[in-house]
Amino acid sequence: MDDVDSILESLEELDDFSDSGSDYEAMMKSTKRRKPAVAGPQPPKRPRRKAASRVSSSPSPPNPSLLQQQHSRGTSRRASPRPLGRVNEESMGISAEDIYDAVYSGKSAMVTVVDEWLDSYKQSREEGLLVLINFIVRSCGCKGVVSREMFDSMQNAEIIGTLTKEFNEDSVNYPLCTPGPQLKRFKNGLCEFARVLVRSCRNSLIYNEHLFPALLALLTGLSDSQVRAFRHTSTLLAIKLMTGLVEVAVIVSVQLQTTQRRYDTENSKRAHDRASDRLEELKASISEMRENQEEVSSMMNATFRGVFVHRYRDRLPEIRAACIEELGVWLKTDPEDFLNDGCLKYLGWTLHDKQSPVRLQCVRALQGLYQEKEFIGRLELFTSRFKERMLSMVLDKDSEVAVEVINLLLLIHQTTEEGLTEEECGRIYPLVYASNRGLASAAGVFLFNKLKSVISSDNQESEKSDSAAFFQILISFYIQSEFHEHGAYLVDSLWSVAGSVLRDWETMTMLLLTESGLMYEEEGTLIELMMCAIRQAAQGTPPVGRTQGKKILSMKDRKVQEQDKRRITTHFIPLLPQLLAKYSADASKVSLLLRAPLHFDLEMYSSAPTLEKHLDSLLGQTCSIVEKHTELTVLEACAHLASALCSDCYTFSSRAHLAFSQLLDDLTECFSSYLNYLLQGTADDDDIYSAATALKRVAALSSAKDVTGWKLFNSCLELLKSRMESGELDKELMVSALKCAAFHLMWAEVNAVNSTPSEADLKLLKKEVRSFCRVCQACLSVNEAEMRDQAFELLCDLLLLYSTSSARSEPALQALVHLPSDSLRSEMAAFLLDYVFSDSEDSALNDEGDEEMRITLLQRKRNQLAGYCKLVVYGVLDLSAATDVFKHYSKYFKDFGDIIKETVSKSKLISPIMSAKTVCLSLQQLFSEMLTEDHSRRDLGEIRDLAKRLAMSFGIDLHRVRKPLVALHMDGIRFAFRDPQDVEEQHPNVTFLEILSEFSFKLLQQDRAQLVGILQSECPDAALSWTSVKMYQRSLEGRSSKAVEQEEEGEGASSLDTPATKRRRIAPQGSASSTVRGSWLDSSSSLPPPILTSTAQRQPAKQPASRKPRATEPDVSSGLTEPESEDEFSSGSHMLKVKPTKGRQLSSSQTGPSVDHQDLDSHLTLLSLIEDEDEEQVEIEGYESDSDQESGYTLPSTRYTPASVLDELFD
Repeated sequence: MDDVDSILESLEELDDFSDSGSDYEAMMKSTKRRKPAVAGPQPPKRPRRKAASRVSSSPSPPNPSLLQQQHSRGTSRRASPRPLGRVNEESMGISAEDIYDAVYSGKSAMVTVVDEWLDSYKQSREEGLLVLINFIVRSCGCKGVVSREMFDSMQNAEIIGTLTKEFNEDSVNYPLCTPGPQLKRFKNGLCEFARVLVRSCRNSLIYNEHLFPALLALLTGLSDSQVRAFRHTSTLLAIKLMTGLVEVAVIVSVQLQTTQRRYDTENSKRAHDRASDRLEELKASISEMRENQEEVSSMMNATFRGVFVHRYRDRLPEIRAACIEELGVWLKTDPEDFLNDGCLKYLGWTLHDKQSPVRLQCVRALQGLYQEKEFIGRLELFTSRFKERMLSMVLDKDSEVAVEVINLLLLIHQTTEEGLTEEECGRIYPLVYASNRGLASAAGVFLFNKLKSVISSDNQESEKSDSAAFFQILISFYIQSEFHEHGAYLVDSLWSVAGSVLRDWETMTMLLLTESGLMYEEEGTLIELMMCAIRQAAQGTPPVGRTQGKKILSMKDRKVQEQDKRRITTHFIPLLPQLLAKYSADASKVSLLLRAPLHFDLEMYSSAPTLEKHLDSLLGQTCSIVEKHTELTVLEACAHLASALCSDCYTFSSRAHLAFSQLLDDLTECFSSYLNYLLQGTADDDDIYSAATALKRVAALSSAKDVTGWKLFNSCLELLKSRMESGELDKELMVSALKCAAFHLMWAEVNAVNSTPSEADLKLLKKEVRSFCRVCQACLSVNEAEMRDQAFELLCDLLLLYSTSSARSEPALQALVHLPSDSLRSEMAAFLLDYVFSDSEDSALNDEGDEEMRITLLQRKRNQLAGYCKLVVYGVLDLSAATDVFKHYSKYFKDFGDIIKETVSKSKLISPIMSAKTVCLSLQQLFSEMLTEDHSRRDLGEIRDLAKRLAMSFGIDLHRVRKPLVALHMDGIRFAFRDPQDVEEQHPNVTFLEILSEFSFKLLQQDRAQLVGILQSECPDAALSWTSVKMYQRSLEGRSSKAVEQEEEGEGASSLDTPATKRRRIAPQGSASSTVRGSWLDSSSSLPPPILTSTAQRQPAKQPASRKPRATEPDVSSGLTEPESEDEFSSGSHMLKVKPTKGRQLSSSQTGPSVDHQDLDSHLTLLSLIEDEDEEQVEIEGYESDSDQESGYTLPSTRYTPASVLDELFD
């Protein structure tokens, strides 16, 4: 370990040396390029270094004199005013444009293109190199040409500076960032060109000390450029060339070892057996290969230190990701030189990168390393130091990164000796319940492999089958995970890897029907998992919350799904009655088992006479279960099954109808026997209980079967009236009676549509609806919460069912239309305020800490609010009734924001102007309530926050919302200056103008002027100087006249030009500044370029106090800072902080507003647009993943979710 630490310390010292800039100062010195040699004998090669140091084993800084020579040979391109032409037309060889077209189109064979260029290069080295340089610059998106004069007389730094100054492109896009499929094609073509170039030159031109040193020197200079296009393209080419050089180095190393063995074998022979000529030939080959190895190592070292070390922390995430991707290739291709802590540290640091694409490439690079068993020993130190970081990344914000991290941890667990401890595995297990399906599937693969390893060790001691052992251990995991009601998510996570085991219905039913040693809780868990597997196999869709768009099943998948459905039906038809009989007394288990027939191919019951007896057995068990249980979940499961079996599309439906009709006869008779006692008030507790349970069962079956034939409506209505009058409110009895009566009216409406009832029947039905609504209205004010809630929900459904909108779709219902009375409207609005928009029940539950009850209560409130909003949307209630909903938009946004937002949106479709007036009325009501209480700025601020939220609902099409907004403002102005009722206080509503100003930014300019006139006409002269009036007037004026004049002249006006008294508002200023910014760009397009500085962020030296700050430093700093000590690598926990630098300006106290400084600021602003126009520029001082702020993956809900509520309500 001491040796490793000493190596790391030396590596950090070398990194400090490379980052100090000394080697790059030498590279950028103004040394003149050597003149091309005159035709004649070539000069001898320079003597090679005897000791070639490989890149990663000892990445020493490159020799400054060597780098200076390499840079002196490099060339670049100048942006000339003439278009790109063929530079070497006199030689009639391939041109830069030809190469670019071949790479850009992707249709040419790259080997042919490279061979053509090599032919022209062999004819003239300078001309061929010039063509290649012009191709590189053209690939950067620059349209200029490097002339021969520039090539001969200028240094790389000078040429790059000239190109940067004249890089006047119309767009910030360049070939490597062009959106669309062309980007991928061009990038692949460019990488292929670099690969083929190295491969074609690996036997000769790589070692001629001219082509590749000069090319890499130019790419190194370009990779340090300010211009993103130069930096990105050159970095990609340089690291791709480096990849080719690494492959060449491996080949040379293998050849050298082979030749050395041959030499040793020949030299070990006796003297008279040796072939001296053979020895000399092998010795010469070894010497040449060592020279070649030294030359390749020198170029690799220069590229690694000159490009990778600086660009792996570049500001642009695409550059950082490309560097890390290629580093992974180098580590895997040449482990002898690269696979050490000196290079692995870059992967460790990049695990903390703030951009997910960079972290993704880093994790994939590590996967390639851990897949090789011979690398595991060299990765031990890295694993121990960065395992904690990798474990934390399973909760990465980017799900794709988290998926790859789980796959990486599985490799580590399988390949390393230590693997992962049970505690570390426990951090991955819960992700099988994550809502993201890809992440959950990856966690499922990890869990399945872990379970298999446990099963294999257990089976050595027992004789259980693999399937039985798998189910038993899976049951234990599910129970211990304590995420009950989420079995569907666990099954879905395991489906891709363990689908065949989860389809083993025989083993599951065998474990349930035989004495297999399962405990009570384990049996319930197995039944739940079995039902989830049946649903997954029969439907082929993921559970709620994991659907990734609409996926159309292929023919193969559909065929597999049908086969699974037939297998399920064939297996469970004879066994399901046995399972129901065994667990008929257990409500939780039987409610799960009753779901199974919903996934059967029910036609199979009528396919064979032998199966009909199983149908009779199933119907008998179902009826028996209804008579045994009173739990709502069991009764609802029986009702769903009855609805499926009674469907007219099956030939056996008559048998199902008969069975359930007999059951209803018995239940109705039981209820009728106690009815007289209930009406007379002589029933005891047992009678009440028996009547309530019978009526509860009838109510459950009423949702699936037409019960109008049993004529229970009058009995239930009389019972409700009598109990309400007497005040004896039995909860179970009253709620069941409400349900039975409501279902009777619903089925009667369906029958009226499907048949032609008489006029008398219609009048009777309408009378029944009116009577029932009066009873429900009376129930809204009782103290029993369940009765209250049930009455409100049934009212919402029935009023919608018998509404005018329903009659329009079904003319037969015209005579049945029932509109709510004014008193009923008031009662329903009061119910909303008292029991939905109320925190009393929530606070009581918070004190008790019952999370389950809190979720159930919230879901019930959401259903009630959605029902009320339906009445508004479908015209049962006036739009003005929505004020009771709109004014709670901000306060209850977390719980009901999606429902209220959808209601606001739908109301605009009904009547845009009335919707806007309703919004204004909501704010007026809140404001009036505020005035009746203690007036405070805090309350006013809350109303203004609500106004901001509602203003955003008007959208971005200002022309479409023009009339509604004007109507809203006019109503608000009239309200503000309404004649006061109290003569002592004048205009108490004038403060409402501050709230109204939140809608001003959506107005068009001509409407602003019109509203200013209305304001002045409505407002008394004395009130024009009041603060609220002035604030509203300024919001209508929007901008000062001076700012408008400056914009028209193209001078531009920032937000600082607005008056000091103007309240800052984000949206209007942003829209105005964007116009001003565009005009500034048009006027400044001819500005000279900024001065070049390095894009690598280095530690700034302390400046003397008198020295002026360099304004260009923040704009060109790179995205990442390399840790400078071995401690940072060993801890792996030094995160980076982000400092926004966008819009940073020099303080006015530092320098005067001279023209030079103004020009410099303009240049820097232009540079920032070239650099990163589409992203906020930040300085990153250390690695910090954006996964450090995530809250983890929340478990998906299996309940009736708000999304389904909205879909059903508003479609």
